[in-house]
Parts: sequence; structure tokens; C-alpha cells
Amino acid sequence: MTRRLLASNLRRLLNPATTPTPKPFPPTSHQNILSQSHLFSWQLQPHRNLFFSTYKLSMGQFIAQSRNTLPMGRLLTRGARLLSFSLQRRGSLGQIRSSMRGFWSYRIMTPDGMVWFLIGANIVVFALWGFADPSFMRKHFMISLDNFKSGRLHTLITNAFSHSAPDHLFANMIGLYFFGQSIAELFGPKFLLMLYLGGALSGSIFFLIDRAFLVPSNRGYRGWDNSRVPALGASAAVNAIILLEVFLFPKRLIYLYMLIPVPAALIGAAYIATDLWRVHKGRDHVSGAAHLGGAFVAALVWARVRRRI
Repeated sequence: MTRRLLASNLRRLLNPATTPTPKPFPPTSHQNILSQSHLFSWQLQPHRNLFFSTYKLSMGQFIAQSRNTLPMGRLLTRGARLLSFSLQRRGSLGQIRSSMRGFWSYRIMTPDGMVWFLIGANIVVFALWGFADPSFMRKHFMISLDNFKSGRLHTLITNAFSHSAPDHLFANMIGLYFFGQSIAELFGPKFLLMLYLGGALSGSIFFLIDRAFLVPSNRGYRGWDNSRVPALGASAAVNAIILLEVFLFPKRLIYLYMLIPVPAALIGAAYIATDLWRVHKGRDHVSGAAHLGGAFVAALVWARVRRRI
């Protein structure tokens, strides 16, 4: 008996091809998806390590096997589709962002592009005055002590893009067009934008100081409290741009009303003297204090540029 058993085992070792390969038991419905993939891969590659052969399955085969076995397979399929759609959507959004950055870099960030960008912003806000709620515009696009005390600090900048009268808008945009292009070509479009915003902010601060401390808080003949009158306009920002040009090139000729040639130094002196008179007078529909705020920024920038020369 022992010899037969030894002979039988010896034949099995010498002829492994004749040895029947045990078939795996079919998976039950309660087995998880990972165990089924183990069995499937083991049948394909019976002579390899079980753990190593499991990872030979692709994700498509893995989902295809699991699609008809358990609800988890269908969930995985749906999740993979949603993930693919999400990645495609993110890719399209990334293309939109990159195109917007390209438009800003190659269209707006040029001397002409920045000037027209600022002019366009002013025109858009001017159009809002035609159909928007007037109380909304007064709260968000005019500078005043009431707005400042109410915490609407954004009006320190937004008022510099706001005009309610077409002649006011036209005069400021003419100055911005001619002098803004010169400044942008000298120092770059980003410099022009920063100078515009700096002049706007400084003009708003000078205006608030003037209304809070210099203008008497009394009521005029129409019952208005002069210290609480709001203001709007790009005059302070444009004044900073014009006076910086004047400070840099005082001997350059500027054609007054596009006809009369006048040295830039005389134009700058007349601007500053007129605004000082308006502040001294105290009652005027044009804020000399806001204009002087723009002149202050121009003087600071000119002094800094002069140090580098």
C-alpha cells in the first residue's frame, strides 16, 4: 500500500501536465467585488502570485466584471462617468480663464488698451445713472461724509468712475485720453492704472477732510448743509495724470482748447492756483480739495521718479 502511494505521487511529480488543475469554486452573491477579481485573475495566470496577478486587471475590466454582479459595480461606473465629466468641465473652465488672462495681457495691458479700459469703465457707470435706482447710485458711486460714516468705503474709489453730467464726463475723458497715453507709454499701463486709482483715493480723502473740518457746517439758502454735500467724478484721478505730465515736462507746449499753445508749467500753475482759491472760497460746485488730492499724488510720484533719474 505504501509503495503504491509513493509510485502514484512520483508519477504526479514527473508528469505535471496530467495532473488535474483544481477549479475554483464559483463566487456566491454575497462575495465582494474584490474577491471575484482575485478568482478571475488566478484562472488566467495560475502560476503567478495571487496578490501580484490581481493588479494585472485594468480599470475597464474591473468595472466590466462588476457591472452585472453587484449594485456597487453600477455605482463605480456612474462615478467614473461623473469624474470624467467633471474633469472635462474643469478643463473648459481653465481654457476660459486662460483666454481671459490672455485678453487682459495682450489687449488691456497696453498703453492704448489701458486708456480705453478706464474710459469704458467711466462710460458704463455713466450709463448706470440713466436707468439704475438713484438712491443706489448715491450710496455706492458718490463720496460723502454720510457714505464714509456708514462704512461704504468702496465709494472712495467708485466715485472716480462716476459722472452724472455728459459735459463733466467728456472733459475728464479728453484729459485722460491725451495725457494718459503719454504716461502709459513712458511707464507702462499698470503704472497708469495705479496712478489713476491713487489720485482717486487721495482726492476722496482730501474731499472728506475739507468737508469735515474746513467747510462750515451751516445751511445755505436752499437748506443744504454744505458739509454733507456728496461729490463724484474722475477729476482728481485725471488731475494726477495731467500734473505728473506737467511736472515731468514743464516746457512742453499744451494746446489749450486744442488751439492755443501754452507751456505746460503755466497750465499746471493755473490748475493749482484755481483749486486753492476754490478751497479758500469754500462754496463751489467744483471741489478744489479733491483736485489738490490728485495734485498731491502727482507731486509724490514726480519726486520719486526724479530720484531715480
